[in-house]
Amino acid sequence: MADLSNDFIGIKSPNPFWLASAPPTDKAYNVTRAFEAGWGGVVWKTLGEDPHIVNVNGPRYGVVHSADRRLIGLNNIELITDRPLDINLEEIKQVKRDWPDRAMVVSLMVPCEEPNWKSILKRVEDTGADGVELNFGCPHGMSERGMGSSVGQVPEYIEMVTRWCKEATDMPVIVKLTPNINDIRYPARAALAGGADAVSLINTVSSIVSVNLDTMSPEPSIDGKGSHGGYCGPAVKPIALNMVAEIARDSETAELPISGIGGISNWRDAAEFMALGAGNVQVCTAAMTYGFKVVQEMITGLEQWMDEKGHTDLQSIIGKATPNVTDWQYLNLNFVSKAVIDQDKCIQCGRCHVVCEDTSHQAITQSVDGKRHFQVIDEECVGCNLCVSVCPVDECITMQQMTSGVDPRTNSPINSEYQNWTTHPNNPMANS
Repeated sequence: MADLSNDFIGIKSPNPFWLASAPPTDKAYNVTRAFEAGWGGVVWKTLGEDPHIVNVNGPRYGVVHSADRRLIGLNNIELITDRPLDINLEEIKQVKRDWPDRAMVVSLMVPCEEPNWKSILKRVEDTGADGVELNFGCPHGMSERGMGSSVGQVPEYIEMVTRWCKEATDMPVIVKLTPNINDIRYPARAALAGGADAVSLINTVSSIVSVNLDTMSPEPSIDGKGSHGGYCGPAVKPIALNMVAEIARDSETAELPISGIGGISNWRDAAEFMALGAGNVQVCTAAMTYGFKVVQEMITGLEQWMDEKGHTDLQSIIGKATPNVTDWQYLNLNFVSKAVIDQDKCIQCGRCHVVCEDTSHQAITQSVDGKRHFQVIDEECVGCNLCVSVCPVDECITMQQMTSGVDPRTNSPINSEYQNWTTHPNNPMANS
């Protein structure tokens, strides 16, 4: 059986599944239940300085559902822990003592002054925790106070605070990055320049998920008013994957360890993050949706897949997809694929025809001869795969690769000098 044991920057855990810093990791009771369920580690919910934070006593979450009521996006306006610092530290110490084989990382956020960071780091060290995560990502509440994403959006601040922390502690330091920025590579480079042992990403996306049209208030609504919050869940996974890949393939940060976060709901999601360079993964929304035992499916599923593919340990998959992420200009324009409809599986719903006819390339015909029949017109199909995306029947429509270098519309070779966009005559910069 595949070995799922994880060594992330020297922090060991029996598997790569950690709970992210969030409500599920706010107290010893929750964390103990998580470890009993099988989680490999936790990042304790972000600690701050006393006097402790006061959270709202009303709705804290806004939700985006799919048509079948599955939760695909969760917006929250909850702040960092509102429990006294002393109590949190004592519980961290006790849980780590009770579960020595599990990873215990503590998330931190204090005002951007060196003495504040040095003071809290010393107190965390005394708990026996395995490491700290600097929360430079929270986009709401704390950012208005000069913390969270207001630090994470300024690379100079990231480097400065990271350096303070590395000078003040021997614990591994992970820097948690905000996605609310134009180019994730710059904060990652700043973290590395400050001496960070790793980065974790993504934190939540700044958002308003809905408006109550009866009260005309954003949701969640507190006494008729709403605020932007942090968006997470399956809907943010594509954003997170891209940002992880950008750091993993950047020449300046390629060796920087990454803890992947963002919409991880099952073993496949985790495998995708690790294939793009993440050394482990952190989960929140899935646990808040299905409970802590969801990790058991993640563990079993990842083991079975690795066994089927012949992967003996996590190192055999980490970063394996990164070299295949490239810029658009380097894509092979000689590659040609066309849609093919399996008539035995087709239920004649017509969605492929409608979307292609209305919004794409008019490449799917509709005929009626006793029953409706849909057929792809190869000469018009550009291989966009929209029909595959909207078809309700799995593998009814598939993409079939054509002979490399041959234009199926003319059956003539494609000029090899047009192989990529850099030299394509339609590129206005090609001859500059």
